[in-house]
Amino acid sequence: MNILVVADETWVITEVEAALSESRYQVTDASNPHDAVKACADAQADVVIADLQVGTMGGMAVVREVRAAVSAGDLPPTPTLLLLDRAADAFIAGRSGADGWLRKPFGAFELRDLLDELAPAVADAGADSE
Repeated sequence: MNILVVADETWVITEVEAALSESRYQVTDASNPHDAVKACADAQADVVIADLQVGTMGGMAVVREVRAAVSAGDLPPTPTLLLLDRAADAFIAGRSGADGWLRKPFGAFELRDLLDELAPAVADAGADSE
């Protein structure tokens, strides 16, 4: 499963990479949220994970840009997941149109389970090839 992480904090990227250290995950990161759609296409991302507090754009805007690119036919259907700072941010995540969200810090099992829910066909294919 190809995962794009849009975050400008090294610790966030490191946390995601550590949680997804299994061989079925290929993690690519983009620190500039304005490049998220291009990075998603380049990485052939199955899922985009965006930190809510990324750069001057924010994760909510990243989710909306990815959704707009999917609607325009510039990207295939690509689920999005927001990484939240507070439980109250779930309201923002829902309003952004994100397909899922997790509050930081998160556990590896929690992240992998959510990714498997967001991209079940990709998860099943990866499990079959191991």
